[in-house]
Amino acid sequence: MTDSADNAIGNTFAKLSFLVVDDFENFRLSIRQMLRSCGADKIELLPNASTAIQYCSYNHVDVVLCDYNLGDGKNGQHILEELRHKKLLKRSSLFLMVTAETSKEMVMGAREYQPDAYLTKPINRAMLEKRLSSLLTQRNALLPINREIDRENFPEAISLCLKTLPAKPRYKTWLMKTLADLYYRVGDLSHALKIYDDVLVQRDLSWARLGRGKILVANQNYDDAVTTLKELVSKHPDYMEAYDLLAEALEKQGRPTQAQQILEKAAEHSPNALLRHKHLAELAASNQDMSTASDAWRQTVTLGTYSIHDSSEHYLALGQSLSDLSEGDTSDEGSANADEALTILRRMEKRFADQEDIKVRSRIVQSRVHAGQGRLNEAQKAIESVADELGDPDLMDPEAGLDYAKTLFRLGRDDEAKNLLTTLANRFHDNPALLQKIENLLDEPVGFRQKLQARSLNRDGIKAFEAGNLDEAVATFSQALEIVPSHASLNLNLVQVLMKKYQQSPDDRDLLKRCEKYLARLSGLPEQHRQYRRLMSLRKKLKGMMS
Repeated sequence: MTDSADNAIGNTFAKLSFLVVDDFENFRLSIRQMLRSCGADKIELLPNASTAIQYCSYNHVDVVLCDYNLGDGKNGQHILEELRHKKLLKRSSLFLMVTAETSKEMVMGAREYQPDAYLTKPINRAMLEKRLSSLLTQRNALLPINREIDRENFPEAISLCLKTLPAKPRYKTWLMKTLADLYYRVGDLSHALKIYDDVLVQRDLSWARLGRGKILVANQNYDDAVTTLKELVSKHPDYMEAYDLLAEALEKQGRPTQAQQILEKAAEHSPNALLRHKHLAELAASNQDMSTASDAWRQTVTLGTYSIHDSSEHYLALGQSLSDLSEGDTSDEGSANADEALTILRRMEKRFADQEDIKVRSRIVQSRVHAGQGRLNEAQKAIESVADELGDPDLMDPEAGLDYAKTLFRLGRDDEAKNLLTTLANRFHDNPALLQKIENLLDEPVGFRQKLQARSLNRDGIKAFEAGNLDEAVATFSQALEIVPSHASLNLNLVQVLMKKYQQSPDDRDLLKRCEKYLARLSGLPEQHRQYRRLMSLRKKLKGMMS
């Protein structure tokens, strides 16, 4: 290296601020000495995550050299995760993960938050200088673009990318990838897609294939998106973003079970990604796979211990899923699930003690856990312990209200539950997602195992009706209604079958009386319910048949 090159590198290092985070003082001092010999002057040394994050909150840092393993508490991944989440690290800054550990689990977990590079211990001056010099050369060349992106001035960043492409061809890949992403951000999907397609014509790059999949999803072309992303996952099984996007496409395609399977594979490949475990847990719960949901929530809670994404909602969701699993199951496994639910909810009360309504939310679920194990006295005590704090239904948080209604059903207080849900439906009449949850609970105020059984019977009844086997359809729908007697769709399905039978046997007036009975069950159905118009139509039809 020439003297002029040495001076240029030294000048670059001298202008930058460095942060070294490692729990061993000797290593921090050693890195500082190496950086100084490269020309660096502004160097801060810190021993742990909390001081590092606090320092970055008040100071601009150009280069972070952070050890992965920092002893007890947050590790390097947690620091990177929090800096990215709080936007304390500019795009023009560099984050280098330093580690003696090279396990796949560590690398995959850290890679989720995209460090600029890895440095493997032991580190010498030559290695450090070479790696940093390469990264800083690219940083300086692309600094104007990254500054505009940090300012969210995307049109100017696009303009700079277009000007830089012919001037600095060595950075073509970075520029094309950044340009396509910028077009996507400003909603110019056609230009973004053209870049991805142009890149793929020349070379099959995973980021371009992922980008193309993202555009297809945005354009609601889910079939092609799924095909594209399945190929990408097959060729690059460690490309985690592809799993997430594939799961999203499958969900939007109406295939939630397949989406769950994709997230399960992703969680196996990269087990330290909290947000993916959370998504898996939510998806599994919506699929009524409470065992997988519980496992995923358990992982979410564990990974949240030192994470910026830690939340009482994760603990609550784990308690709720374990409550569902243990309901009506007094075997050793069922009792263990119930005990774990109570333990996790008590931990939640302590960990988030300052959070409003945390005790109320906890005791609502604890009561349901006890009820599910047949301990009605304990269930009643749990709910009575927060009776004064439950408050006015007209002011209750909607999610807390739904959970409370679910517990009231388990305690046999059905009328109170229905009144509460009606109040919520009136208050949040313009919230379709919440209305759907209210509707589902009104239809199926039972445990998940009973829901699955009733849904299976409903499907069998529909098949029998479509095949013309009316007696079998009546028997099957009737069996399902023994499990969920207030289920709107099931009651109306049975009414339709009975009307069909009456058309074939017009002398059998008992069939019409049975129709009256099932329609009367739905006398309190809210107007917002998706089956309400169908109910009105069948009432009118029955009236005509009886006249």
